Amino acid sequence: MKTSIGRRSFLGTGLAAGAALGLAPAAGWAAPQDSDAGWIDAHVHVWTSDTKRYPISPRFKLSDMAPPSFTPEELLRHCRQENVRRIVLIQMSFYEFDHRYMLQAMQEHPGVFAGVALIDHQSDDVEAKMDALADQGMRGFRLHSRGDAKDWPNSDTMARLWRKAGRDGLAVCPLINPGDIQYVDALCKRFPETTVVVDHFARVGVSGEIEAKPLAALCRLARFPNVHVKTSAFYALGQKSPPYDDLIPMIRQVVDAFGPKRLMWASDCPYQVQGEHSYAASISLIRDRIDFLSDDDKQWMLRGTANKVFFS
Repeated sequence: MKTSIGRRSFLGTGLAAGAALGLAPAAGWAAPQDSDAGWIDAHVHVWTSDTKRYPISPRFKLSDMAPPSFTPEELLRHCRQENVRRIVLIQMSFYEFDHRYMLQAMQEHPGVFAGVALIDHQSDDVEAKMDALADQGMRGFRLHSRGDAKDWPNSDTMARLWRKAGRDGLAVCPLINPGDIQYVDALCKRFPETTVVVDHFARVGVSGEIEAKPLAALCRLARFPNVHVKTSAFYALGQKSPPYDDLIPMIRQVVDAFGPKRLMWASDCPYQVQGEHSYAASISLIRDRIDFLSDDDKQWMLRGTANKVFFS
């Protein structure tokens, strides 16, 4: 049973909180009443150049903010053109554990955004932090591998995080490199009830080559029925050039392993809309360019799986 408040309750409190802050829902951009209307982008970051109201962590420099901003309004201009109606916001590293900007976006656009928080998995009060974030509407917790993933399987606080996420129906979302898949595998074995969403194919292909061994390791995670994978960040993988057809064999292998009901498309904006890359090219790869995906497969990858994990 979830300890966090339900999504409908959060939307109500979000509207009230928004009113208290003097915020109003964005005109003409409300969540569709029909949950089957439009697509879902399962991974996007937003930030603002207003670092006085929303200061970045001292671990980062202003020059790290490239582009200088990517606001919800900038994002939604891309989404509208491709019938993307709901979005999963991922806490931006610049802000570390200060989620105010993302929460404001969720309050200003009720029902449009779900949130995945960045959490300090080494904190002694990790469970209390999870409760506080879930009560603000967060549906998952992002884990960054900064060279410490090898320690995750033996970490007491990490174990408490995974156990509580499984108990409360919240997702654990690891951002890992291919060499870290083994450590996530160990945690999935220990906590098979926990919903897991692996970001960006676990960065298989980020070196420019889709290597067989890490891809096989990723696909072995499919033996855990609660593991999902984001088919995302096409701009950063393989040949790193639209229309990204070189990624189709990897996508096929992941589809064969997990099935479309455990895969979700995501753009990883704003990085997907820089230079030669575009939002349209990202969604088009799944929607238009892969002939082995049925219409039902596409419905799951472009909406159904993300709806089940982050909006239901």
